[in-house]
Amino acid sequence: MRQRNDGRRLSRRKQEIRRKRRKKRRRRRFLVLVTELFLLCVLGVVAFGMFKLDKLNTTSLDGLLDNGFIQDGYMNVALFGTDNRAGEEEGVRSDCIIVASVNNETKEVKLLSVYRDTFLKTGEETYDKANSAYAVGGPEAAINMLNRNLDLDIENYVSVNFLALADVVDLLGGIDIDMTYEEVVHMNNYCVETSEITEKSYERIEPEEAGTYHLNGVQAVSYSRIRYTEGGDFQRTSRQRLVIEKIVEKAKDAKLSTINKIIDTVFPEISTNFTSSEIVKLSAGLLKYSIGETQGFPSETALPEEIPGYSGSYVVPVGLEQNARRAHEFLFPDKEYEATDTLVGISGDISYLTGIYPETGDEQDGE
Repeated sequence: MRQRNDGRRLSRRKQEIRRKRRKKRRRRRFLVLVTELFLLCVLGVVAFGMFKLDKLNTTSLDGLLDNGFIQDGYMNVALFGTDNRAGEEEGVRSDCIIVASVNNETKEVKLLSVYRDTFLKTGEETYDKANSAYAVGGPEAAINMLNRNLDLDIENYVSVNFLALADVVDLLGGIDIDMTYEEVVHMNNYCVETSEITEKSYERIEPEEAGTYHLNGVQAVSYSRIRYTEGGDFQRTSRQRLVIEKIVEKAKDAKLSTINKIIDTVFPEISTNFTSSEIVKLSAGLLKYSIGETQGFPSETALPEEIPGYSGSYVVPVGLEQNARRAHEFLFPDKEYEATDTLVGISGDISYLTGIYPETGDEQDGE
């Protein structure tokens, strides 16, 4: 009797072991299936992203100058906002010039606006307004201009036109901006031309009075173009940086479907030399980035009535070398900086050509 019971218990134990083995095999198959599905999803997202990246106008830059300067721990990118109208492709000036400096460790992004009328060395033997470099030689010449005059190591750029900025703002549902009475008046006036360029509609703000307004794409672009209030181009670049900050804030909270629409609409309007793999890598940590302090360049300026041999109005750095040092202190506070011989030479040339020296210049704080 005891042997029979022992046999039954042994049989049940064997059955239990078999059930556990079958259950374990099913669990393993299930995990494998889930893993495969996860990998398929990841590959699908990557493939989707790569398909979207094909919409970008990607270029390669082969003529970048090597000034021997390297900002370890930082990635510097040139952002250009072009003022091209419909059908214009050549001779387009960069209405907006911003150096975006990314701290690779903290992910903080600082923005340095270069005033477009700044008198700088724009070519091998040419001195002119900063924004003329883009018109003469495109993004490559504009990057070389920035590296040459600020001792930077920029290798990548992103260019957008009026339409791209307007589309992004509209797809994000608009942005809220505090405006003065003067800004409201000038924005309404700029909206007429901006609407014609972008072929997008807008509504005038009436009555024209100070307040907080929810701006659509045309209005946001027009706001960033204002330069006839107190502060002129200095204040205009501050508005441009504010619009970028507002866009980044809203983009972080946007739905995936909204981001998808932005990609489909705006990517064809963007030009960059970032590779697909670089963009995918940057996008992976997008939510970790934050906009930090912003500033204008040059920080110490003069506004001469004229420069011998040149026509038009210019913003002259009162000592380019000193202004470059302040820019480096702002962008790279943990790095020691000594101007290169090339920049020191350019600084001397600008003083000679304009007659404005650090000791006697008609100084004016940019911001």
